[in-house]
Amino acid sequence: MRTTPHQRTTATGRDVRQAPAGAPGHRFGRGLWSMALTELWERYSFYGLQGILSFYLLYETTDGGLALDPAVAAGIVGAYGGAVYLSQILGAWMGDRLVSPRNMVLYGAAVITVGHVILAFAPGLTGLGVGLVCIVLGTGALKTNITSIVGFVLDQDQDERHRDAGFSYFYMAINIGAVAGPLTSGLIQNELGFHYGFGLAAIGMGAALVQYLASMKHLPERARTVDNPLPAKHRPLVVLAAVALLAAVGAAVATRLLRAENLSTVVTVAALVTAAAYFLTMTTSPAVSGDERRRVLGYLPLFLASGVYFGFLFQKFTAISILITERIDLHIGGWKFPVAWITTVSPLALVLIIPLVARMWSTLGERQPGPVTKVAIGLTQIGCAYLLLLLISEATGHADIPLLLILVFMMAAGSSEVFVGPIGLSLATRIGPRKFRSQMVGLNFLTLALGSSLAGLLGQLFTVIDNTSYLAITAMCGIGIGLALFAARRPVQRLLETGSEH
Repeated sequence: MRTTPHQRTTATGRDVRQAPAGAPGHRFGRGLWSMALTELWERYSFYGLQGILSFYLLYETTDGGLALDPAVAAGIVGAYGGAVYLSQILGAWMGDRLVSPRNMVLYGAAVITVGHVILAFAPGLTGLGVGLVCIVLGTGALKTNITSIVGFVLDQDQDERHRDAGFSYFYMAINIGAVAGPLTSGLIQNELGFHYGFGLAAIGMGAALVQYLASMKHLPERARTVDNPLPAKHRPLVVLAAVALLAAVGAAVATRLLRAENLSTVVTVAALVTAAAYFLTMTTSPAVSGDERRRVLGYLPLFLASGVYFGFLFQKFTAISILITERIDLHIGGWKFPVAWITTVSPLALVLIIPLVARMWSTLGERQPGPVTKVAIGLTQIGCAYLLLLLISEATGHADIPLLLILVFMMAAGSSEVFVGPIGLSLATRIGPRKFRSQMVGLNFLTLALGSSLAGLLGQLFTVIDNTSYLAITAMCGIGIGLALFAARRPVQRLLETGSEH
């Protein structure tokens, strides 16, 4: 039977209706925008908390904070961020083997909501610990699976040139939430206190849950199925492993082998070990073809480079937050500038630049730079941003750094993410072996786990060496790694087999 221009037939003979070429959303569809709105509200709550968390730990008790040592605060924030992304490996595995991605996102959203409510109403370190653990577990279930669903939606568009643009728009929605969250929670914290800010994040997560419930029926069929179900006879072993892991963590905390001071180190090591295990599994599995194996190996240098990149970027929650509390005068006349707004400039710059860059990728089509070049540009740019901050710090000496200049640094650093974040998401869903698609997305999120925990370690280093040396090392590493990756772009791109490099 002849198909119309608005219809195509799958290999199974089922007709898949598509919007007319001129219709709104033709390229990306309703499913992408539904998932983007869900992610927007989830990121609103996540970054609404993240924007004030460091300062909650650093501020004196008279200002509503916990008055922790800066090195301890940096370690906690870095470990929390790393654990959030590390847990997504477990969520990705469950989405592949036990529970459909659609239901994993639902369960994760509910648990995250509970965590934010606990933070809003339970004061002190106990409420902080329980709330953060809930958010870690819930985000692990939600993030990789919702990204996989976006990949399923974009798989319906046969034009690969639109894929990076689609993920860029999805990433823009994420970062609209990342901007709006700390803007509003930071203002509420500034005027009413930290727990009111946490409560606003809980409301945002509730909105994410409602949005997702309303959009579930529009998801592709693949989101409702488990690609590689675990045999029933193996499930008791999974339960035993989970119990053993919880017992080991509890014992480590009880004996103080695991404590605030070394949390970032533990999470960094865990992220590297987990990544190594996943790379080994995917490159040795008989279910992975030779072409798939080559692409996974080609992703390895990008994984390491992206992990370092996010380590530099996420210092806005560790080292840069400490710098803000020590060297930035927040008073403008009789009004105090909300401290969380400073770190918000980073995702705001990203939101503003993404539409321009996404349009540029779509316009260039096959002439656009490959993913290796894009990541190299991002690393070089963030290295230059730290070079700018070094010059600012040196020019001001031991005096306060003007608020405007730290905002310029945040814009320069934050806008560089357009060359790394959405590109990693797009690449992971494109080159991931079919049997490991969700887990490949989880591996990509491990770059954020590695980056977050690395930012915690860098924040601790920031407290023991002078600002000049620290900023110089960071700038040189960013620029140097970026240039090295650019020099190696051709052989890496050949492994990835995603098109010609420019």
